[in-house]
Order: sequence, then C-alpha cells, then structure tokens
Amino acid sequence: MAITAAMVKELRVRTGAGMMECKTMLVESNGDMDLAIDNMRKKGAAKADKKASRIAAEGRIVATVGETGSEGALLEVNSETDFVAKDVSFIGFAESVVSAVLADKPVDVKALSSLPLESGETVEETRANLVSKIGENIQVRRFELMTTESGTLHTYLHGEKIGVILSLIGGDEVLGKDIAMHVAASNPSCVSEEQVPAEDIAKEKEILVAQAEGSGKPANIIEKMVEGRMRKFLSEITLVGQPFVKDPDQTVGQLLQSAGASVEAFVRYEVGDGIEKKQEDFAAEVMAQINS
Repeated sequence: MAITAAMVKELRVRTGAGMMECKTMLVESNGDMDLAIDNMRKKGAAKADKKASRIAAEGRIVATVGETGSEGALLEVNSETDFVAKDVSFIGFAESVVSAVLADKPVDVKALSSLPLESGETVEETRANLVSKIGENIQVRRFELMTTESGTLHTYLHGEKIGVILSLIGGDEVLGKDIAMHVAASNPSCVSEEQVPAEDIAKEKEILVAQAEGSGKPANIIEKMVEGRMRKFLSEITLVGQPFVKDPDQTVGQLLQSAGASVEAFVRYEVGDGIEKKQEDFAAEVMAQINS
C-alpha cells in the first residue's frame, strides 16, 4: 500500500513522533494506522525503559481542589530538564494525573499508574508515550490527598517549583492563599509546637544546654538561656510561630487569631527535594546532542 504524506501527517498528529519514524511504522504496518500506533507505543515503552535510569530532578508541582473545597490533591511529576517542565504536553500530563488522583483516590503511586485518564490510556501508558515523544525520563514521583470535614482547602503554586495545599478552619479565600503562600516561602516543619516530635525537642534542648554550660554562667542563668533559645527554635520551625511574610511585625499565629481562624494541616512540595542531582557540563551535553 502506498504511504501518502497525509497518512504520515495524521500519524504524527496522533502520536507526536517524528516524521521518519511515522513513515517507517506505516510502511511496516502496510498503511494500517491503528497497527502503526500500537507498534509505536510498544517501541515508545522500550524507549521509556532505557531512559528510566536517568536522573529526573526537575519537573512541576500541580494542585487541585474539588468543587466543595473539602478534597484536594498535590502532585509532583519529574523530568530531566527544566525546559521540559514547561512543555505543554508535560503540563497537560501533570494536570490530567492530579485530576485522576482527586477523582479516584489511589493509595500510592503504583496504584495511580494503572488508573485510566480521559484519553482512555492509563497513567503509565501516557507517561511512556510522553517519554517517547519528548525524549526524557519522566516520572510521577509523589502525591498527597487531603480532606477536611470542618475546614476548606486552599492551594498556592510558586511557579512550577513549589506547591502547597492546606486546610483552613474559618477565615476566607484570601487568608487561605496568604497562609499557603507563607508556607511556600518559609517552609515550616509543622503547624504548632504540639506537633513537634518529642525526640526533636529533647535533642535540641540537649545541644542548647551543652552550649550554655560552656559559658560558665550560673545554673539559674543557664536555665533561662536555654528556655529563651528553645522558644526561638520552636518559633522558627512552626507555622504559627513564624513572622508572617507579608507583615513580619506579627506572627502567623497572631494573624490567624485576629481572623478567628486556624490551620488544620498543610503539605508543601518542592521539585526535586531529596533527589541527588547529577552535575552536568551543559556545554558538553549540548555538543553531544548536536553530534548525535
């Protein structure tokens, strides 16, 4: 069967693959468009497998909240380069996956990978096809589902690199966004002192006592020194103790109190957090790609 330019164009539109690869697949399938797509998907999966070992520490954080404001999701999808994180296909994939998280509530990333998207393909099939199209390792790294019975959920995205979802009891949309923005900027460990693990408090106190004892001051003075430094430590790591980023003259706790509101919980994601990034010679990498 003769392979026409129109057939090649259609296959390119449907798969996003290169012109020559589309033509080759059509020749091999004797013009059968569906068979060509199936073969390309198989080939794309093989390509995805080869790229899976490459470090993907860039990417995008996306978030969504349901219509009632009581359910929401936060998701991190990784790529190898920041450039790909801005690609419209990558963005569309991330948005469709976070919608699937909210709709189907998978228990983990493995369960998420088998969920169908609106296209009819699973998350994993779509990811593998995107790897084939873009040419980078792409991974769905993690997600957080949040629900609230007495509050409302709010999100804030700082570009594509940092994302926050939090549950606010009381207050309004503006306050929710402001507090989520503060969490993105200041990265508190938890909401309040009550949530700080006892072992963390004991360890910090032990260090502060040792430091204070080295000053040679009397025991009663050392005790006051340690108490003051512990208060400072707790204010630095807790949301309610931190100075509010938009008005450092008041703490977040004071802001919430004045609004008759409280934060129930929050989750903050930062792209690539905890992933060991490989140091690359960018100029050499570009030349290698040109030569290949």
